[in-house]
Amino acid sequence: MRDENNADFEALLEYIKRNRGFDFTGYKRTSLMRRVRKRMQELGIEDFNDYLDRLEVAPDEFVSLFNTILINVTSFFRDRPTWDYLITEILPRIATDKEPTEPIRLWSAGCASGQEAYTLAMAIAEALGVEQLRRVKIYATDVDEEALEQARRATYSSREISSVPPEMVERYFESSDGIYIFRKDLRRSVIFGRHDLLQDAPISRIDLLVCRNTLMYFNAEAQARIISRFHFALNDSGFLFLGKAEMLLSHGDSFVPIDLKGRTFIKVPKGNTRKRMLLMGNNARNDEANYFATHVRIRDTAFDANPIIQIAIDTNGLLTLANERARNLFNINPRDLGHPLQDLELSYRPIELHSCIDQVYAERRAVTQREIEWISYSGEVFYFDVQVSPLQDLNSRILGCSITFADVTRARQLQEELQRSNQELEMAYEELQSTNEELETTNEELQSSNEELETTNEELQSTNEELETMNEELQSTNEELQTMNEELRLRSEELNQVNAFLESILTSLRGGVVVVNQEMQVLVWNDKAEDLWGLRDDEALGKHFLNLDIGLPVQQLRQPIRSCLLGESPSIEVILEALNRRGRTIQCKITFTPLMDARGDICGVIMLMEEQEPVDS
Repeated sequence: MRDENNADFEALLEYIKRNRGFDFTGYKRTSLMRRVRKRMQELGIEDFNDYLDRLEVAPDEFVSLFNTILINVTSFFRDRPTWDYLITEILPRIATDKEPTEPIRLWSAGCASGQEAYTLAMAIAEALGVEQLRRVKIYATDVDEEALEQARRATYSSREISSVPPEMVERYFESSDGIYIFRKDLRRSVIFGRHDLLQDAPISRIDLLVCRNTLMYFNAEAQARIISRFHFALNDSGFLFLGKAEMLLSHGDSFVPIDLKGRTFIKVPKGNTRKRMLLMGNNARNDEANYFATHVRIRDTAFDANPIIQIAIDTNGLLTLANERARNLFNINPRDLGHPLQDLELSYRPIELHSCIDQVYAERRAVTQREIEWISYSGEVFYFDVQVSPLQDLNSRILGCSITFADVTRARQLQEELQRSNQELEMAYEELQSTNEELETTNEELQSSNEELETTNEELQSTNEELETMNEELQSTNEELQTMNEELRLRSEELNQVNAFLESILTSLRGGVVVVNQEMQVLVWNDKAEDLWGLRDDEALGKHFLNLDIGLPVQQLRQPIRSCLLGESPSIEVILEALNRRGRTIQCKITFTPLMDARGDICGVIMLMEEQEPVDS
């Protein structure tokens, strides 16, 4: 039965991958199955096949499922001592190794709702100064589109920023009605985008890669693939910053720790392209690794050296890329990257680009304007074929647009070939082979002990990751309970206010008020009724009204009460002779009014009892 259950679960994962493009097959089965079952329990579904049927007939259910699986537990400055080490040691070291005008590129992978990315921006400002943020690009990515939308808004409650020191809140946030907004001028350095660590190519030339408590959700094979991509993404002197449950015990050939307690690692550079390709091949299919390495390696250099003038714009209208010819010809400064296109002269000269971009987004096809005249700053006349093309991912979502300026003033053809030799690797490999043969005898003796130690380490690492995963799930559940508790408290306060208001009304009335339900049981007995008949409310409440022993002839009230309950009259008045609690004979005027519920149905009777003043004869 267990094997059948696992087969049904795998079929569910394949269905999600095929229909929504989310590949969860690399996630740890124990935690992944636990999260899916949590969503199924909320719907009262026990079988995976039944839940798959639910997804087929209710596509909106995918959103709730992904929100349950993708645990977005994060906070500002999580594990504060590790961030202090980053601010005092790592970030100044990155800045020192670069030229003053050279950009600093950081990547927050698995950024959730943005707290980690904005923490990175504050850390840069604290380590290097706010003015240095103009040379910093922070790429913040996650697979959860809903979390990214929240991150782009950069608005947080007082509880969410409680871990930020007060002085930093004052420097980096703007407050409005109890909501804290990250400063707009600092947000420009942070670029958010959807990215799947298992399927999408990594961002290149990164100086610091922050990926905290994300790897622990993946199985060992998926972790190895992601680590190899992180290795490729980082510069040779780049740093990797992980969560407290992630230690990279079996990846010493790719990263070595410089502060294991703070989970900070430095990249181990590879000799050349062939060795880098071998690393990729150890953790993924050979054809995928070959394509991936080739694609990422030539992407930046080919774009920059492209003889066709080319720029790229994202969907927010920000200039994201500009190759060398574009920068030289249109006088684009490196600091213009990441700024709105509309702030540049290029947006309207040699051609008004905004209308073309709007047409491309609307029609999802390339738009070409031919032989556009442009006079350079030196007075030279150029003619360009300007083509604006949409940039789409595999799911046909628009990422932005590419704009090319083909110089048709004079025809030229330019070819580039990128060739790299593996001779150094071959020579190094031969030397290593000779050394390996000498050490082989020793390695065989140590192999058995080493394998036992690795097995123990992997089991401990897996247990540690599982515990951290469950801890984040509990934290997520605790946040939900806190929200529900706050709503319950507000409703209790509202109910207390309503009860106090009703008590005030009953107390302020001059006459006694008695309310009975359809069974004539007393629901309300106010202070004036107690003063009139001498019967306390605890002696009257819940009793049958006609059985009360008071000085009022209650049996004579049976018919008026029934008339009100039947809705025969909106109001009935009766005057009876009665004895008050002091034994004095009085004339008592009783007014009967139906008690209506929220739907307008009669659910009881309200009786107002007033002592009549004697009439002078």
